Amino acid sequence: MDAIVTKIKVWDAPVRVCHWLLVLTFAGAYLSAESERWRLLHVTLGYTLGGLVAFRLVWGLVGSRYARFASFIRGPAAVLAYLRSLWQGRPQHHVGHNPAGAVGIVLLLLASGVVVASGWASYNDLGGEWLSELHEGAANAMLALVAVHIAGVLLASWQHHDNLVRAMVTGRKKGAPQEGIGRTWPSVALLLVLAVLGFWYLQWHSAPVPETPATQAKTIAEQPG
Repeated sequence: MDAIVTKIKVWDAPVRVCHWLLVLTFAGAYLSAESERWRLLHVTLGYTLGGLVAFRLVWGLVGSRYARFASFIRGPAAVLAYLRSLWQGRPQHHVGHNPAGAVGIVLLLLASGVVVASGWASYNDLGGEWLSELHEGAANAMLALVAVHIAGVLLASWQHHDNLVRAMVTGRKKGAPQEGIGRTWPSVALLLVLAVLGFWYLQWHSAPVPETPATQAKTIAEQPG
Protein backbone atom coordinates (compact mmCIF):
# COMPACT_ATOMS: atom_id res chain seq x y z
CA MET A 1 0.00 0.00 0.00
CA ASP A 2 1.42 3.39 -1.02
CA ALA A 3 2.24 5.87 1.74
CA ILE A 4 -0.08 8.85 2.08
CA VAL A 5 1.54 11.99 0.67
CA THR A 6 0.25 15.42 1.65
CA LYS A 7 1.55 18.91 2.41
CA ILE A 8 3.49 18.87 5.65
CA LYS A 9 5.44 21.44 7.66
CA VAL A 10 9.09 21.21 6.69
CA TRP A 11 10.73 24.64 6.94
CA ASP A 12 10.41 26.42 10.26
CA ALA A 13 9.86 30.18 10.46
CA PRO A 14 13.50 31.13 11.29
CA VAL A 15 14.80 29.24 8.23
CA ARG A 16 12.30 30.97 5.94
CA VAL A 17 12.79 34.45 7.38
CA CYS A 18 16.58 34.09 7.35
CA HIS A 19 16.49 32.83 3.76
CA TRP A 20 14.53 35.80 2.43
CA LEU A 21 16.50 38.31 4.50
CA LEU A 22 19.69 36.86 3.01
CA VAL A 23 18.20 37.31 -0.47
CA LEU A 24 17.25 40.94 0.21
CA THR A 25 20.48 41.93 1.93
CA PHE A 26 22.76 40.40 -0.70
CA ALA A 27 20.74 41.92 -3.54
CA GLY A 28 20.75 45.34 -1.87
CA ALA A 29 24.46 45.19 -1.04
CA TYR A 30 25.37 44.07 -4.56
CA LEU A 31 23.31 46.80 -6.22
CA SER A 32 24.69 49.53 -3.96
CA ALA A 33 28.33 48.46 -4.21
CA GLU A 34 29.42 50.93 -6.91
CA SER A 35 27.74 54.04 -5.50
CA GLU A 36 29.52 56.27 -2.97
CA ARG A 37 26.17 57.87 -2.21
CA TRP A 38 24.83 54.52 -0.94
CA ARG A 39 27.99 53.55 0.93
CA LEU A 40 26.29 53.46 4.33
CA LEU A 41 23.53 51.26 2.93
CA HIS A 42 26.10 48.92 1.39
CA VAL A 43 28.08 48.63 4.61
CA THR A 44 24.95 48.15 6.73
CA LEU A 45 23.64 45.40 4.47
CA GLY A 46 27.07 43.77 4.46
CA TYR A 47 27.14 43.60 8.25
CA THR A 48 23.57 42.33 8.20
CA LEU A 49 24.57 39.58 5.77
CA GLY A 50 27.32 38.51 8.14
CA GLY A 51 24.94 38.43 11.09
CA LEU A 52 22.39 36.39 9.16
CA VAL A 53 25.03 33.86 8.12
CA ALA A 54 26.14 33.54 11.75
CA PHE A 55 22.52 32.98 12.80
CA ARG A 56 22.02 30.34 10.09
CA LEU A 57 25.13 28.48 11.22
CA VAL A 58 23.86 28.40 14.81
CA TRP A 59 20.33 27.44 13.75
CA GLY A 60 21.83 24.72 11.57
CA LEU A 61 23.04 23.11 14.81
CA VAL A 62 20.13 23.73 17.17
CA GLY A 63 17.13 24.36 14.92
CA SER A 64 14.27 22.10 13.92
CA ARG A 65 14.75 18.77 12.14
CA TYR A 66 15.20 19.92 8.53
CA ALA A 67 17.02 23.12 9.47
CA ARG A 68 19.95 21.16 10.88
CA PHE A 69 22.95 20.54 8.66
CA ALA A 70 23.10 16.96 9.89
CA SER A 71 19.77 16.28 8.17
CA PHE A 72 20.85 17.24 4.66
CA ILE A 73 24.63 17.43 4.22
CA ARG A 74 25.78 14.22 2.54
CA GLY A 75 28.91 12.89 0.89
CA PRO A 76 29.86 12.92 -2.82
CA ALA A 77 28.27 9.52 -3.45
CA ALA A 78 24.85 10.76 -2.30
CA VAL A 79 25.18 13.90 -4.44
CA LEU A 80 26.07 11.90 -7.54
CA ALA A 81 23.26 9.43 -6.89
CA TYR A 82 20.76 12.27 -6.65
CA LEU A 83 22.03 13.93 -9.84
CA ARG A 84 21.86 10.57 -11.61
CA SER A 85 18.25 10.15 -10.51
CA LEU A 86 17.42 13.57 -11.98
CA TRP A 87 19.07 12.64 -15.27
CA GLN A 88 17.09 9.39 -15.41
CA GLY A 89 13.82 11.22 -14.76
CA ARG A 90 13.22 9.36 -11.49
CA PRO A 91 14.35 11.92 -8.89
CA GLN A 92 14.96 10.76 -5.35
CA HIS A 93 12.54 12.36 -2.92
CA HIS A 94 13.98 14.23 0.05
CA VAL A 95 11.69 15.95 2.50
CA GLY A 96 14.34 18.52 3.39
CA HIS A 97 17.14 19.76 1.16
CA ASN A 98 18.32 17.27 -1.44
CA PRO A 99 22.07 16.39 -1.49
CA ALA A 100 22.82 18.61 -4.49
CA GLY A 101 20.96 21.54 -2.99
CA ALA A 102 22.90 21.03 0.23
CA VAL A 103 26.17 21.54 -1.65
CA GLY A 104 24.83 24.81 -3.02
CA ILE A 105 23.82 25.98 0.46
CA VAL A 106 27.25 25.22 1.91
CA LEU A 107 28.98 27.03 -0.96
CA LEU A 108 26.67 30.05 -0.58
CA LEU A 109 27.39 30.26 3.14
CA LEU A 110 31.14 30.01 2.52
CA ALA A 111 31.00 32.64 -0.23
CA SER A 112 28.98 34.92 2.06
CA GLY A 113 31.64 34.59 4.73
CA VAL A 114 34.40 35.55 2.28
CA VAL A 115 32.37 38.49 0.96
CA VAL A 116 31.67 39.85 4.44
CA ALA A 117 35.19 39.31 5.80
CA SER A 118 36.92 40.84 2.78
CA GLY A 119 34.45 43.73 2.72
CA TRP A 120 34.99 44.47 6.41
CA ALA A 121 38.79 44.34 6.03
CA SER A 122 38.71 46.55 2.94
CA TYR A 123 36.35 49.07 4.59
CA ASN A 124 38.70 49.34 7.59
CA ASP A 125 41.80 49.69 5.39
CA LEU A 126 43.43 46.54 6.72
CA GLY A 127 44.99 45.59 3.38
CA GLY A 128 45.82 46.84 -0.04
CA GLU A 129 43.96 46.90 -3.32
CA TRP A 130 43.95 43.10 -3.42
CA LEU A 131 41.34 43.03 -0.66
CA SER A 132 38.96 45.16 -2.71
CA GLU A 133 39.52 42.88 -5.68
CA LEU A 134 38.92 39.81 -3.51
CA HIS A 135 35.72 41.37 -2.18
CA GLU A 136 34.45 42.14 -5.66
CA GLY A 137 35.46 38.74 -7.02
CA ALA A 138 33.79 36.91 -4.12
CA ALA A 139 30.60 38.93 -4.62
CA ASN A 140 30.53 38.05 -8.33
CA ALA A 141 31.20 34.38 -7.53
CA MET A 142 28.34 34.45 -5.04
CA LEU A 143 26.06 35.97 -7.66
CA ALA A 144 26.94 33.09 -9.99
CA LEU A 145 26.20 30.60 -7.21
CA VAL A 146 22.84 32.27 -6.63
CA ALA A 147 22.03 31.87 -10.34
CA VAL A 148 22.94 28.16 -10.21
CA HIS A 149 20.91 27.78 -7.02
CA ILE A 150 17.84 29.33 -8.63
CA ALA A 151 18.22 27.10 -11.68
CA GLY A 152 18.51 24.06 -9.44
CA VAL A 153 15.40 25.04 -7.48
CA LEU A 154 13.40 25.48 -10.68
CA LEU A 155 14.64 22.14 -12.06
CA ALA A 156 13.86 20.31 -8.82
CA SER A 157 10.41 21.95 -8.64
CA TRP A 158 9.65 20.67 -12.14
CA GLN A 159 11.06 17.20 -11.54
CA HIS A 160 9.33 16.71 -8.20
CA HIS A 161 6.11 18.51 -9.15
CA ASP A 162 6.43 20.57 -5.99
CA ASN A 163 6.88 24.36 -5.95
CA LEU A 164 10.02 24.78 -3.84
CA VAL A 165 9.92 28.59 -4.00
CA ARG A 166 6.42 28.58 -2.52
CA ALA A 167 7.60 26.02 0.05
CA MET A 168 10.18 28.51 1.31
CA VAL A 169 7.32 30.96 1.84
CA THR A 170 4.71 28.67 3.36
CA GLY A 171 7.09 26.15 4.94
CA ARG A 172 5.14 23.23 3.48
CA LYS A 173 6.27 20.50 1.07
CA LYS A 174 5.03 17.12 -0.05
CA GLY A 175 5.64 14.28 2.36
CA ALA A 176 4.13 11.70 4.66
CA PRO A 177 2.28 13.12 7.68
CA GLN A 178 4.72 11.60 10.17
CA GLU A 179 7.66 13.36 8.46
CA GLY A 180 6.49 16.87 9.31
CA ILE A 181 7.97 19.04 12.06
CA GLY A 182 5.94 19.86 15.16
CA ARG A 183 7.06 23.44 15.92
CA THR A 184 7.86 26.26 13.51
CA TRP A 185 9.42 28.62 16.09
CA PRO A 186 7.76 31.92 15.00
CA SER A 187 9.07 33.62 18.16
CA VAL A 188 12.67 33.05 17.05
CA ALA A 189 11.86 34.41 13.59
CA LEU A 190 10.31 37.52 15.16
CA LEU A 191 13.38 38.08 17.32
CA LEU A 192 15.56 37.77 14.23
CA VAL A 193 13.54 40.41 12.38
CA LEU A 194 13.60 42.74 15.39
CA ALA A 195 17.37 42.30 15.71
CA VAL A 196 17.87 43.22 12.05
CA LEU A 197 15.56 46.24 12.26
CA GLY A 198 17.21 47.36 15.50
CA PHE A 199 20.65 47.16 13.92
CA TRP A 200 19.49 49.14 10.91
CA TYR A 201 18.03 51.81 13.20
CA LEU A 202 21.29 52.12 15.16
CA GLN A 203 23.31 52.35 11.95
CA TRP A 204 21.17 55.14 10.55
CA HIS A 205 20.80 56.91 13.91
CA SER A 206 24.57 57.07 14.43
CA ALA A 207 25.42 57.94 10.83
CA PRO A 208 27.10 61.33 10.30
CA VAL A 209 24.86 63.98 8.78
CA PRO A 210 26.05 64.71 5.23
CA GLU A 211 27.18 68.26 4.66
CA THR A 212 25.11 70.54 2.42
CA PRO A 213 26.26 73.80 0.81
CA ALA A 214 24.49 75.68 3.63
CA THR A 215 26.23 73.75 6.41
CA GLN A 216 29.58 74.06 4.63
CA ALA A 217 29.17 77.85 4.41
CA LYS A 218 28.23 77.99 8.09
CA THR A 219 31.31 75.98 9.05
CA ILE A 220 33.57 78.27 7.04
CA ALA A 221 31.98 81.36 8.55
CA GLU A 222 32.51 80.08 12.07
CA GLN A 223 36.22 79.47 11.53
CA PRO A 224 38.47 82.06 13.21
CA GLY A 225 40.33 84.59 11.10
